[in-house]
Amino acid sequence: MDEKPMTSPMEEDGKKSFRYMSGFGNHFHSEAKKGSLPRDQNNPLVCPYGLYAEQISGTSFTTTRTHNQRSWMYRIKPSAAHEPFIPRVPSHEHLIGEFDNSTSKTTPSRLRWMPADVPDSPKDFIDGLYTVCGAGSVFLRHGFAIHMYAANKSMMNSALCNADGDFLIVPQKGKLVITTECGMLQIIPGEIVVLPQGFRFSVELPDGPSFGYVAEIFGTHFQLPELGPIGANGLAAARDFLVPTAWFEDISHPGYVVVQKFGGQLFTANQNFSPFNVVAWHGNYVPYKYDLNKFSPYNTVRIDHGDPSINTVLTAPSDKAGVALLDFVIFPPRWHVAEHTFRPPYYHRNCMSEFMGLIHGEYEAKADGFLPGGATLHSCMTPHGPDTKTYETAISKCDEDIGPSKISGTMTFMFESCLIPRVCKWALNSSHLDKNYYHCWINLRSYFNCEDTKNE
Repeated sequence: MDEKPMTSPMEEDGKKSFRYMSGFGNHFHSEAKKGSLPRDQNNPLVCPYGLYAEQISGTSFTTTRTHNQRSWMYRIKPSAAHEPFIPRVPSHEHLIGEFDNSTSKTTPSRLRWMPADVPDSPKDFIDGLYTVCGAGSVFLRHGFAIHMYAANKSMMNSALCNADGDFLIVPQKGKLVITTECGMLQIIPGEIVVLPQGFRFSVELPDGPSFGYVAEIFGTHFQLPELGPIGANGLAAARDFLVPTAWFEDISHPGYVVVQKFGGQLFTANQNFSPFNVVAWHGNYVPYKYDLNKFSPYNTVRIDHGDPSINTVLTAPSDKAGVALLDFVIFPPRWHVAEHTFRPPYYHRNCMSEFMGLIHGEYEAKADGFLPGGATLHSCMTPHGPDTKTYETAISKCDEDIGPSKISGTMTFMFESCLIPRVCKWALNSSHLDKNYYHCWINLRSYFNCEDTKNE
């Protein structure tokens, strides 16, 4: 096929160009060399140009057609052509997938971490990745993990394959160029990328040190949330999700290392070629990216404050209707117009657990202390809400003086889950843990006045 009718935006970055196809959940097809994609079947006796046919399955074979995910790849050498896996040396002690007493602790306390420092030694995306909290088990195929990363080195002659789950990566600082078996993606802060379970990928840091957040889900995949009464449009539009086009390299790499994340541990296998040797592919199981600035938020236009679920970009559903294993929610620039209403987020105890990160700007509920690159965790039924300064500033305004106001220059996000997270021991002992976080609320004073009759 000719790529031109299929492609959407093209990004230029120095000598590299990145071409994409658009859509969420589509069945895509792409070829880097014309005629390399078989036309009439998936697995011909001899593939065009002598390529190998290989399928990657994101769901079971018998999953319903609506939810079935798989892609066919046509590659120079199959991914099976590698030496046996062995445990990675040195091991990665701060990356886990099994949340129990040996690795993590439970706490209902509100937690906040300051931004990470630039690593004092060379660390690529793999070595710079560390788990903060999570719940469940990769072995039981149910649960999630939340990681952060601080990297200052590109991955060289190596690729990571996550056999445990899907990665949703939220860069906070520093551009990422991610090479996958389907092609290349360029990700800047303000965009996200989803790398489904099983895909091999490599991360390059063209701008130097990079920091960000990663949500990992076990046993399911992200999907667009249902819109319900909103109707057919709004929130994240399917057409704004971008998928890479086929790109390959046919070069020998003596000692190329594939790092497999398996059961929360890392294993390595050597091979003598690049895994990015896919000349053509088709299917609906693919990596993709999304620009958060294209999100179309909906909001209150008369009274009261909408629930944060109205800002869901992607969701990973649980087996209970309307309950998410993990939601990815954002708080983007938008207008506040509600009348007679306390506009910052309300005080709240949630049956869900909330992990928040700040990409840039300030978060509307925290006037001080919550910094870009930092994070907070408010677990199930732990009270939280605006800090003292935010509350007092909001109520100091007379109703008549509150006109429309715009929240701008910010991008905050939340990973929200029905599961109760356990916090990794190193995260609780980290020098970046803000031990005075509770001061946000401890000085909230009483405004109760039993003689006030204005509301009677």
